Amino acid sequence: MQQAFLQTINQHQGIIHKVCRIYCNNQDDHNDLFQEITLQLWKAFPSFRSEAKISTWMYRIALNTAISGIRKKKIQTTALENINFQPVDFNDTSTEDNMLLLYKAIAYLSDVEKSIVLLYLEDKPYDEIAEITGITANYVAVKMNRIKEKLRTLLKTVQ
Repeated sequence: MQQAFLQTINQHQGIIHKVCRIYCNNQDDHNDLFQEITLQLWKAFPSFRSEAKISTWMYRIALNTAISGIRKKKIQTTALENINFQPVDFNDTSTEDNMLLLYKAIAYLSDVEKSIVLLYLEDKPYDEIAEITGITANYVAVKMNRIKEKLRTLLKTVQ
């Protein structure tokens, strides 16, 4: 079982890093969250029944761990006015600068919004996002439209 778990983590560790990147502001927090998510995955691994894809299962545990960890620690973020945003073209996310600005904007979304946008950026279909987050696919679509508008407004109006 230990070997299977390590192989799974090695193959899919990008999922954990992506969740950590969305919910952490520095490398120490990233490392701590990565370790906590890995621990929670290890605890849940014996109960994984392959009814869902391994990536769906990992996202669900990783996001729940990140969200519950943030609530426990009550992390305070930097005031929005202290960040110098530049307008971003959502169709041109290929440059690193635009991605960094997008991730800064994502930091100001709610925990649920962060999880939805993370999965959306991973090109997950709405039904898979719904399965991971525990909400309906229709509600995912509604939330995603609201999130897109929120990010557009934030990135275009805050200088």
